[in-house]
Amino acid sequence: MSVNPIDLSGYGLHVDDVIHNATPARLYEFAIVNGDAVIAASGALATRSGDKTGRSPKDKRIVDHPDSSDDIWWGDINMRLTDRSFAINRQRAVDYLNTRDQIFVFDGYAGWDPDSQLKIRVIAESAYHALFMHNMLIRPDDEQLADFGEPDIVIYNAGAFPANPYTSQMTSTTSIDLSIESGEFVILGTQYAGEMKKGVFTVMNYLMPKQGILSMHCSANTSADDDVSLFFGLSGTGKTTLSADPRRQLIGDDEHCWTDNGVFNIEGGCYAKAIHLSKETEPEIFSAIRYGAVLENVVFDEKTHVVNYDDTSITENTRVAYPIEFVENAKIPCVGGHPSNIIFLTCDAFGVLPPVSKLSPEQAMYHFISGYTAKTAGTEMNIVEPTATFSACFGAAFLMWHPTKYAELLAKLIRQHDSRVWLVNTGWTGGAYGIGKRMSLKATRAIIDAIHDGSLDQQPTQIDPFFGLQVPTACPNVDSKVLWPREAWSDGEAYDMSARRLADLFHQNFKQFESGATDEIIAAGPVV
Repeated sequence: MSVNPIDLSGYGLHVDDVIHNATPARLYEFAIVNGDAVIAASGALATRSGDKTGRSPKDKRIVDHPDSSDDIWWGDINMRLTDRSFAINRQRAVDYLNTRDQIFVFDGYAGWDPDSQLKIRVIAESAYHALFMHNMLIRPDDEQLADFGEPDIVIYNAGAFPANPYTSQMTSTTSIDLSIESGEFVILGTQYAGEMKKGVFTVMNYLMPKQGILSMHCSANTSADDDVSLFFGLSGTGKTTLSADPRRQLIGDDEHCWTDNGVFNIEGGCYAKAIHLSKETEPEIFSAIRYGAVLENVVFDEKTHVVNYDDTSITENTRVAYPIEFVENAKIPCVGGHPSNIIFLTCDAFGVLPPVSKLSPEQAMYHFISGYTAKTAGTEMNIVEPTATFSACFGAAFLMWHPTKYAELLAKLIRQHDSRVWLVNTGWTGGAYGIGKRMSLKATRAIIDAIHDGSLDQQPTQIDPFFGLQVPTACPNVDSKVLWPREAWSDGEAYDMSARRLADLFHQNFKQFESGATDEIIAAGPVV
């Protein structure tokens, strides 16, 4: 029995029962019958991703091909793979899928702008993976599906079957392999669904800049009159919380592109963290967890199927995937105009960055390339004091080109559309972690509101002596003493020492990018 029959013989696949673009109801049925999932009390499908409960970045490989080799930022993020090893892994995935009685195929789109849209085909053995990508890609209607044709990218998800560690360039039984030239993405040895989502983003991060389009790891929202804001930030900085604004429409929560026409969401859904989730703290996400959503690696009561979002016994990386339509104030289609405001979020545990500052285009490039936040004591083993973390372009793990490529595109677009760029610190004030206190969410929301209504842009500024940032001297509903961080510290000399330390860490990190950066960008960094 097949839904929307499809011929996969061209891929070397000869499974009799192929389920093509099944409805969520059918995928629920298959997942439950196969014992892969249960229905949670909320109506969402609750499942497990096996041993891997997060991405496997050390096992990601890119085929080193003459047509793309000079473009790629090779190193610890993009590791080389030969054509032969890719062919072995692809064949291994196909052979495994051919042993299955039933496989699932989902055809969907990446990118809401038709001019830049990619056609994605997902081939998997698991109904859970099919439903996950049904939620995360843009879903075609019946007419679009009938005319879908050949995809631009094919994902072979054989994650339940291991890679052969004796294959050249393999370091484990997990391998996530991309061939840009063949348009194929192979997954072995991990059932974590996020590998598919980020695989599509990785492809977009290569193809879009090649067309002069900036791909971005950020969230986006807009006002009723199309006043768009972008929110960049690493985990724990408040990107999801601050972009979810009941007074503004959500364009998307994670992956976007900026073209000559404006901003578009790459995805058709959201993949939110579920750890410690509650209706009070994240009402938009909580209400989206219903029939059709996929809960990943959560713990639930065996009898009632009520989820305990505070239970981390499986992993702290509990997740939920749901269609963008499940967000009450989502903007569909998920497109917007050119951003008026770009907000870089950082959680500075050193307590020295201002809660808000305005950046010049050169400073925007510097801080975009740096991608700074900080880990605090107790978040990981052996961390006993604030630890700086840098992730280029606020998403280094998914970049394909050198970070300066994305930064140059960003600077060009900022200048072209006169976008304002802000650095917002959601971290500590009045002292470093353990001495000061976390910036209140109320104050940060007041800052974001003042950015959106334009009042903050009208305030006079003074220059921070260590970081060269333009710091507003006043902000509605925010204590002016907090705006100038040195004044919030009881010990000014201790502040100066901490500020110099963080400035030096910025400089040390940026050395790896100096060869590809202009003198103006380098000069936009902190003063040491």
